Amino acid sequence: MSMSTRTKQLALFLDVVQQGSFSKAAALHDMDNSQLSKQIKKLEADLGVQLLNRSTRSFSLTSAGEEILEQTRLLVENLTQIQNIADGYQSQLQGKIRISAGIFFGQEYIQPVVTKFMQAYPNVQVTLALDDKPTDIISDHFDVTFRMGKLSESNLIARKIANTHFAIFASNSFIERHGEPKTPDELVKLPAVVYSNAHALLNTFCISPTPESDELQDYKMQACYKVNDVRSMMQAVQNGIGYCVVDLFNLDKPISQSGLVPLLTHHKLSTMGTGIYAIYPHRNPTPIVKTFIDAVQEHIGNPPIWVSHVTDYKHMYR
Repeated sequence: MSMSTRTKQLALFLDVVQQGSFSKAAALHDMDNSQLSKQIKKLEADLGVQLLNRSTRSFSLTSAGEEILEQTRLLVENLTQIQNIADGYQSQLQGKIRISAGIFFGQEYIQPVVTKFMQAYPNVQVTLALDDKPTDIISDHFDVTFRMGKLSESNLIARKIANTHFAIFASNSFIERHGEPKTPDELVKLPAVVYSNAHALLNTFCISPTPESDELQDYKMQACYKVNDVRSMMQAVQNGIGYCVVDLFNLDKPISQSGLVPLLTHHKLSTMGTGIYAIYPHRNPTPIVKTFIDAVQEHIGNPPIWVSHVTDYKHMYR
């Protein structure tokens, strides 16, 4: 048996375990369940040990399977690193890259980079998946994912590509109807529009109770409208349904064109330890991944392009 054949079978074994089912692993490789099962059985026969205990609906690792799984992870990672080194010596980028991002961020800031990237590197094939749900970058086989928020403890590598910039907005019509709040306590008595999906409810913010105070307090918003789409959320705010607390990357044009007004700008508003990150599985990303992340960071700029949507933002919320 050639080493390459065994390596492929071990990689299939790793996918079965990471995906949690034969059917999901088979779908990754456009295989039938029966084909995949035969490959795993051939691997077990050649190794002379059983890797998986199978039942009608599930499977579990044997003791031998657990040990071999760990070595397989190392093997696949080492092979990836070898390919990375080889790719680094190629004068022209070529190969595949699988990218994931949140829907609005992906449409507004990743898609334009993909277009330029593919024009610059015609031998690169790109897959872009936009979803606001958290991505399992390993089991879903993504090369890089772009996410906003706090970093969680994991074995993944994260590169910060931009700071977050929070602001509080309401429409002119909202202020005409409710008056302009002068304190956070007045603000949170008013109806709010908040982002909400199955995994997150962003209905709190952290701000100084007075402009002079250095102490920050948490405030809970009274959400009159919860929505899982950024564009719909911002449209509702523009229409006067409620105020919102958002990162500026949620703006797709200057607030002067949207009829929005920033509120409580003399108060200190916390970004709550959040950032915008490119997250990838290996410390040494492939040249394609590194070049793409560089291109995204260059496109966003420093300060990020969305800060220009709010005139004189650098003097607000400090």
